[in-house]
Amino acid sequence: MAEIIQERIEDRVPELEQLERIGLFSHAEIKAIIKKASNLEYRIQRRALFKEDFISYVQYEINLLELIQRRRTRIGYSFKKDEIENSIVHRVQGVFRRASAKWKDDVQLWLSYIVFCKKWATKAQLSKVFSAMLAIHSNKPALWIMAAKWEMEDRLSSESARQLFLRALRFHPECPKLYQEYFRMELMHAEKLRKEKQEFEKAKMDVGNLDYPEEILKGELARIIYKNSVSIMKDAEFHVSLLSVAQLFDFATDLQKEIYDEADTSKPLCSLQALHTDDPLTWDYVARRELAMETQPAGEQPATKQARAVEVGRKEERCCAVYEEAVKTLPTEAMWKCYVNFCLERFAKKTSSQFLRERRLERTMMAFRKAHELRLLPEFQYKQWVCLPLWISWAEWSEGAQSQEDTEAIFKKALLAVKGADSVTLKDKYLDWAYRSGGYKKARAVFKSLQESRPFSVDFFRKIIQFEKEQESCKMANLREYYERALREFGSVDYGLWIDYIKEELNHPLGRPANCGQIYWRAMKMLQGEPAEVFVAKHAMHQVGRL
Repeated sequence: MAEIIQERIEDRVPELEQLERIGLFSHAEIKAIIKKASNLEYRIQRRALFKEDFISYVQYEINLLELIQRRRTRIGYSFKKDEIENSIVHRVQGVFRRASAKWKDDVQLWLSYIVFCKKWATKAQLSKVFSAMLAIHSNKPALWIMAAKWEMEDRLSSESARQLFLRALRFHPECPKLYQEYFRMELMHAEKLRKEKQEFEKAKMDVGNLDYPEEILKGELARIIYKNSVSIMKDAEFHVSLLSVAQLFDFATDLQKEIYDEADTSKPLCSLQALHTDDPLTWDYVARRELAMETQPAGEQPATKQARAVEVGRKEERCCAVYEEAVKTLPTEAMWKCYVNFCLERFAKKTSSQFLRERRLERTMMAFRKAHELRLLPEFQYKQWVCLPLWISWAEWSEGAQSQEDTEAIFKKALLAVKGADSVTLKDKYLDWAYRSGGYKKARAVFKSLQESRPFSVDFFRKIIQFEKEQESCKMANLREYYERALREFGSVDYGLWIDYIKEELNHPLGRPANCGQIYWRAMKMLQGEPAEVFVAKHAMHQVGRL
């Protein structure tokens, strides 16, 4: 084993000599690197192997690469990368290959390998890593989606992405997420081709010899996916998800109409309303869609706050008209739950219009009362009816009519009366009020008083973080405290908190970039499944953005 270690250390000599020769590292630093490398090599060459040793090895090499980059930038030297960085990258890839071969079932290890390759390796090398991972983890749709997205968005190869989706669907013919992302990809491909064609036409170039089939430009491939998938996935939620994706693309209005049931009646019925009339989600979606509908011609939008409030009120009335029809057509507890939830959501929206606030409260209480009379109000919503809206209304009224002490007393009484998940909204509003009425010092005091009173929302922590960042002397120690408390509650599901925490350490004047590696590995241990995969992708994009 000693001979192997010595040989691998000797393999490093050319790159280390270059580092010293061009002035990136001192002789003492080179000796320290050799000493550390020898220790790391010993740990991954011994008979009893541990995954943590391979991770430590990789993290050390990544830190070294990043240090080399920073020093290159500082002295303005960009040569000898083949002899230095490429040698290190090749070595790290070898370590990753050994680790992934031994612990092939560890998805997090594969994802770390991919993140490394995205930043440091070539696209061809990364493509091989994806292929190796999918050969072992073909039973995980999220990994197929990740690979296909990379082919589409990074390699700009829609054909490769399409082939990956088709292979994935052979393994997972009833996976809704695969169909959704495949549907999105084909629409993105059509949009890309449309933009390319427009650019050529603007330049007055002949596109006759280029391949721009009209069917593809209209999104026909996406339409085929839609037709095939809804014949397999027969629930309304999936159907609605495809419509939501189609609405992101302006050119796909005909497809949107077909999905929504506004297509030519001569075509066979295959639409949201035709297939899912008895599903509450269908009515819920149709009702909420009224909020997005424009009732005024372009250029004739309401000019004053009062006029805008009136227009919002009209839209909400149209939504409620659909809900009223829905609870008559489908008089179930699930349908009333959708209606009541909508009313509560609109009631919680901030507005300066007294008319709109009163109308929302009236509408909410009426929905509660009707559902109660029909004995169709879900049990958990009885608690919302008896406490939450009244307490919120009382607190909002008190803020404008009474002293700060009286308003705070109401919030404290409300938190004693409203327990569990219903208290989350109250805590958010209490923190907002504290900042409005007493500034950051008051908001921090309220946060401290509530920090052990679970449950919380993610917004509760994001609010106090934002309040801290708005201060002239934003303290990094306070930000760390808030992020650590937020991650204690949501670190296993909210990848965004980890990403933002890393950004704070990198960007804050008193941040510690050296902490980022530790935060990254903590995130990889806590996050599971899709949140972990999204975190890895977002982290990689952020790292690329810093280059």
